[in-house]
Amino acid sequence: MKKLFALAAAAATIATSMPAAAADLVFTSWGGTTQDAQKIAWAEKFTEETGINVLQDGPTDYGKLKAMVEANSVTWDVVDVEGDYAAQAGKNGMLEKLDFSVIDKSKLDPRFVTDYSVGSFYYSFVIGCNKDAVDACPKTWADLFDTEKFPGKRAFYKWSAPGVIEAALLADGVPADKLYPLDLDRAFKKLDTIKEDIIWWSGGAQSQQLLASAEAPFGSVWNGRMTALAQSGINVETSWEQNITAADSLVVPKGAKNKEAAMKFIALATSAQAQADLAKVTGYAPTNVDSPELMDPELAKTLPDAQTANQVNADMNYWAENRDAIGERWYAWQAQ
Repeated sequence: MKKLFALAAAAATIATSMPAAAADLVFTSWGGTTQDAQKIAWAEKFTEETGINVLQDGPTDYGKLKAMVEANSVTWDVVDVEGDYAAQAGKNGMLEKLDFSVIDKSKLDPRFVTDYSVGSFYYSFVIGCNKDAVDACPKTWADLFDTEKFPGKRAFYKWSAPGVIEAALLADGVPADKLYPLDLDRAFKKLDTIKEDIIWWSGGAQSQQLLASAEAPFGSVWNGRMTALAQSGINVETSWEQNITAADSLVVPKGAKNKEAAMKFIALATSAQAQADLAKVTGYAPTNVDSPELMDPELAKTLPDAQTANQVNADMNYWAENRDAIGERWYAWQAQ
């Protein structure tokens, strides 16, 4: 899926190498099983309804998006980005304002709606554990940072300080309602205590592999990846204690060639049925508030929007304002 601060390398493999025809719409996302699900749940249905072909491209690359906009040579029409990036890019003039006469934002979770973006789906960082590989699984962030009680390697997302910084502070005893502004010195001091025991994962598939192989028998993982592991037959346990939510967003780059079609695509992608269809496959929560009614209640119980008792919402506005500065410190710390 995502690299929160890193710009993907210019040489990254692109799924679609040929330029789109005038009638085609280009949807860019993070690849893997999530984009496969977006293609089925959104793109194919959009083509059926409109006759407009949707080309898939990826992975999302913020450096490439910026270069396209600045060169006035935009080939992407709709892009799946991280919520904090969407907030920042909208303010910086990189995105088109969304047409809410086409997109019905009244049915969308207001946490994930701005003038320039709407939620694609939202997910939680949870504590995942391979039950067959350990005597006991960590239940809390404090447990995950306790190398004496829970010895061994633990998995964390390399590209995402959001979610990791909050986890470190929660593990150190900071109350959830006192997280922001983030005490970075305290967070990095706490991270220092487990630095030698961290195996970094760069994508969701790698996090699954680390847990399944028990190379890192537990760690911080996207909830949907735990759902997929359980469905594959791996004996895993998910702890939702203080699960940390974040969201992806759908945006239209400034200067997109097919802006009208892009608005229609986003309208379909955020409709109740399309959001429900995506959630059924990915295990990530829908951003349309009517979607849960269209889902199996037992499945709905496994999604982040049903795990609100101790849920911690990452402040995407804070991250939008501070992502660059924190990102520099984040990668410098990893390199030390």
